[in-house]
Amino acid sequence: MNTHTNKAPAINALGVLRSEHEQTILDLQGAWNLNSLADAEALLKSVTAVNQINGRSLTALDTAAAGLLLSLAQRHVGLTWSGFSESHERVLSLVRTRLSQAGEKPSASLRQTLAQLGVRVWKTGQLLVGHIDYLGRIFVSIVSLFGQPKALRWRETASQFQQIGLNAVPVVMLVTFLIGIVFAYLLGLQAQQYGANLYVVDGVAIGMARELAPIIVATIVAGRSGAAFTAQLGTMRLTEEIDAIRTLGLSPMYVLVLPRVLAITVALPLLVFLGNVASLGGAMAVCASMLEVTPTTFIERVHLGLDLDHVYAGLIKAPVFALAIAVIGCRMGMSVSRDTRSIGMSTTSTVVQSIVAVILLDAGFAVFFEEIDF
Repeated sequence: MNTHTNKAPAINALGVLRSEHEQTILDLQGAWNLNSLADAEALLKSVTAVNQINGRSLTALDTAAAGLLLSLAQRHVGLTWSGFSESHERVLSLVRTRLSQAGEKPSASLRQTLAQLGVRVWKTGQLLVGHIDYLGRIFVSIVSLFGQPKALRWRETASQFQQIGLNAVPVVMLVTFLIGIVFAYLLGLQAQQYGANLYVVDGVAIGMARELAPIIVATIVAGRSGAAFTAQLGTMRLTEEIDAIRTLGLSPMYVLVLPRVLAITVALPLLVFLGNVASLGGAMAVCASMLEVTPTTFIERVHLGLDLDHVYAGLIKAPVFALAIAVIGCRMGMSVSRDTRSIGMSTTSTVVQSIVAVILLDAGFAVFFEEIDF
């Protein structure tokens, strides 16, 4: 058989491009490895059209060079391979498999997802059990105070009450005043359409006293005082001040924890009451300017429409919210690791846990009050 072959000069030492039977063939030669990668890349860039790659004269091939050859195959559809030795075929097959796997997005298995979910549930359960245990220890310490009231640091308790309660009065009254304005404005927009302007007073008074004021004030105190508890106690643990207190024969529970717990439990109901008053002041301003309800009429309507049970419901929630914030803040502070990074993480966790606890407790109170018709 007579075959006409037209060989072109070598592009470089690694390959020759030739034509045969209307087919453009790239004959590889020499060692294709990491050392010759630059020349191999230059060769493949110069190839504009090719139908077949022949590896009969190839002396060496590693994965880096194989990756370049396979990238050429992606640019030229229908490219065929011939003349490669068995070892070189294995290298090409391995790289081809790895490239196909790299293109696929890894999917998390169901088992992995369930395992991660199980770990999170376990950690949450352990955290909850730890908070309940710490709450029990606080209750035992409070009960023991009746037998030895001098064990409590009354001066520290008064100082904490000032920080938690008195210093928080401006921000609590400002926020609740603005909430009262917004609440009354939104209700007024709807009530005006039906000529029920006077009932805006009932809605704001009952809504703020029973639900909004306790939650808003508790959220402010959680972000302000709960985070402070964790930061203060965590810093004292880091600087070994708590260990020094134990060395002196004193109990950190009586010296550090109980003053904070008692102060916040007393301060939060008072702040909620002030929040109620401030929110009514904001609503009164809106009603006078927008709904033509005079301050005198507003106050009379509050006396008629706001039953004391609604006020009591909000005030009953307040100490429970306060106790939850104190337990979380103090426990997270007393259990931080001995590094500064842990203090920041625990402080952030305290705020999140406290807000979630307040919302869950409020939902529980709503169901309970509904059951007892309160």
